[in-house]
Amino acid sequence: MMESVFGSVAAQCVLLYLQNYSEGYARGIAATFDMSASQVFKQLRKFEKGGLLVSRAIGKTRVYSWNEQNLLVADLRSLLKSLLEALPESEVNRYYRQ
Repeated sequence: MMESVFGSVAAQCVLLYLQNYSEGYARGIAATFDMSASQVFKQLRKFEKGGLLVSRAIGKTRVYSWNEQNLLVADLRSLLKSLLEALPESEVNRYYRQ
């Protein structure tokens, strides 16, 4: 849908997942969208380096969530919320109602 804006389908999936669930980890996001964990991890690291996300270790798992200190996050989340609302119900049920 908006992969040209976000740079890739993987980036779009990661951001929509985090918008819907508020936090996530690479393997869980990858399993949801049937992607490689390395592909998702690359996007998570990119967004963390850019200041949109923060992460914390829970055991051996690195969990990512929104960096609410970043002034762009509120606007980005508003856009993502609109995108989620525009998705077909079948897609919402498949990816965002776990």
